Amino acid sequence: MVTGKTCTMYCVEREILDEQRLEELSRRLDSSQTHTLFSHRLKNSLRCSIPKLKRTVVGFLPVLYWLPHYSVWDYGMPDIISGISVGIMHLPQGMAYALLASLPPVFGLYSSFYPALVYFFFGSSRHISIGTFTILSIMVGSVTERLAPDENFLIVNKTSGIEEVDITARDLYRVQVAAATTVLGGSIQVILGLMQFGFVGTYLSEPLVRAYTSAAAAHAVLAQLKTIFGVSPARFSGPLSMVYIVVGTLISFYAHLNETYEISVVGKIPSGIQPPTMPNASIFPEVVVDAFALAIVGYAISVSLGKTFALKHGYKIDSSQELVALGLSNAVGGFFQCYSVCASMSRSLIQETTGGRTQMAGIASSVIVLVTMMKLGSLFQELPKAVLAAIVFVNLKGMFKQYTDIVTLWRRNKIDLVVWLVTWVSTLLLNLDMGLAASISFAMLTVIFRTQSPRYSVLGHLPGTELYLDLESHREVREVPGITIFRSSATIYFANAELYLEALKEKSGLDITKMITYKRRQEAKQRKRDRRAARRAKRQAKRQKQALRAASQRSRGGVFSVEEEAGQLGERGRDFIQDEESGWKNRENSTVFVMPETPNNSWVYLKGTDPETTTLGSMSDLQDGDITTLGCSSEDTLSRDLERISLGSLGKWTWDIHSIILDLSTANFIDTVALKTLRNIFHDFGEIDVDIYIAGCQAPVVEQLEQGGFFSDITKERLFTTVHDAVLYCINLRGDGTLPNYDIKVVGFTVFTCPHNYME
Repeated sequence: MVTGKTCTMYCVEREILDEQRLEELSRRLDSSQTHTLFSHRLKNSLRCSIPKLKRTVVGFLPVLYWLPHYSVWDYGMPDIISGISVGIMHLPQGMAYALLASLPPVFGLYSSFYPALVYFFFGSSRHISIGTFTILSIMVGSVTERLAPDENFLIVNKTSGIEEVDITARDLYRVQVAAATTVLGGSIQVILGLMQFGFVGTYLSEPLVRAYTSAAAAHAVLAQLKTIFGVSPARFSGPLSMVYIVVGTLISFYAHLNETYEISVVGKIPSGIQPPTMPNASIFPEVVVDAFALAIVGYAISVSLGKTFALKHGYKIDSSQELVALGLSNAVGGFFQCYSVCASMSRSLIQETTGGRTQMAGIASSVIVLVTMMKLGSLFQELPKAVLAAIVFVNLKGMFKQYTDIVTLWRRNKIDLVVWLVTWVSTLLLNLDMGLAASISFAMLTVIFRTQSPRYSVLGHLPGTELYLDLESHREVREVPGITIFRSSATIYFANAELYLEALKEKSGLDITKMITYKRRQEAKQRKRDRRAARRAKRQAKRQKQALRAASQRSRGGVFSVEEEAGQLGERGRDFIQDEESGWKNRENSTVFVMPETPNNSWVYLKGTDPETTTLGSMSDLQDGDITTLGCSSEDTLSRDLERISLGSLGKWTWDIHSIILDLSTANFIDTVALKTLRNIFHDFGEIDVDIYIAGCQAPVVEQLEQGGFFSDITKERLFTTVHDAVLYCINLRGDGTLPNYDIKVVGFTVFTCPHNYME
């Protein structure tokens, strides 16, 4: 019995799993059972049942889920109070934001009423307030002013004879432009939502959205300067339009161009609600780009606010359903001459902080707007537009606070800071639509650059575990002898495949390109030497045959003609000249036999590769490598020279790596360029006797490797489930059979591992 000490010991018995072994295990599933499971799933997917129909309808109309369980006693009063508060905010904001859209103020009230009613039925968020919003109002204003500028509606005053703008005709056409843009943008949102494209909003990162709204707030402020100062400068659109606004306003104000100093007021607000009208379809081709931008920006703002409140109050929202709900709100609203809407940050905060629990608060706020349009509109007719401009300024206060993001991002992430600054500058100078496109493009480029230049690392083993960590950042890990474990922090694809190969060369210390080039040159030299050796062997065999025949004749005392002997001497002379032309320096390990002067003398030979060091000796002095057997064929002579050249035998490079494991656990897809790069890695490193293995592949990556024909010449035994499985396999195959701090015993496919870090 051991006392005073703690003994902790555990052994793990498990199988080394490669991809081929996993497939064998999966095949054990009975084929009939697999067919049964597939047919069962197919029937379930095609079966129409009452519960399935209910889930589909409730998913499309979320109001059917929460309205039957609505508690008037618990939620009624908080929703009413919240709705009244938000409705009161709708009135000034709707009219003020209509000015940003270059529309009469009453259309801001329409946009605060109809979309909120539609969202009540289709929206999944309980706390956001749908209606007019600063950013979308400015974007709509840029479209209406571009397609309906003041100079297109100039008329001559019959009384004074001076040209002036036909405001009624201009505003009527601007309303048509805004309604057509809204219907088209809403239709785009509905289509994307039905196609489950709710993820499109994720391409607008938080730094991009905050920078975009900050720049849009600057546009809103400058757009209201004319109203604040009571001037009427010319309006501009397109790049650098903000600068022209600024300059025109200052000139108009300081030059006292508005000599009458008349104060502009809201004007007549029609009582009642307008009947639906068909949008002007001829405008669609001119506003399709603007409609798409409005659809994406409006959805991104709404879904971000919805997710924030859902997380705070413990429920979930469906991103695709939100896209459908917002699209229907815009599309239906466009028929009632509304312009594009989304969730408002300020109103949503009021709705949540005043106790709103459900979208019943939206119904209450819509009632407030409806009463105002029906009976109280005349009270706002004499409201100065400067007051509405001041309301816009106050509502932009939160967006101006976003400039503190610059300091925060400087400390946390400088790439996000660059995205913020580029978005702000491009939106400020290129206008909202072009600025958004430039911002998204730049943000996507940063993602490409970061995946193109990921972090490459060599992993080491954490003693006592099956974990493998970066050797540079973890001091406690140890490198596995003879094995290099290589990992990239990003997936491999066409943009970084070449960099992946270069990083592998650098981290492994094996410049495979130079090594293979050197090997190719040596192989070419060897083939050249082999060809020379073949020619020499052929000539030597011929001379040996002639020498034997001549020696036989002399020993018999035979008589031969002078002509025959002269012919033989001529042939030997030509052979000697050819030998001289081929050069002595190319005669490596060669032996040249010379015919003896008398039959009793032993054969003499010339040995060496240089004429200056050639020695003369007898047959007994020949070494094994120098002897050429008389009468043997040229093929037998060359068999020793045609050995495969290895870089290790050449002596130019030495290395202690026998295996490289590629950790592809970070890869989520493999394209054709990456697949070709991996195949080249297997083949090139194999030429220097370094085995390559892959570990940690996800199932989709394995499928893509199979579809690309990767395993046509590479077996699946090179593919392992984990890095640890691959390491154990390499140790068993090529290593010394041990892993630091582990006792390893491999029996077939089963490995027993016991850590040393226990106390006896």
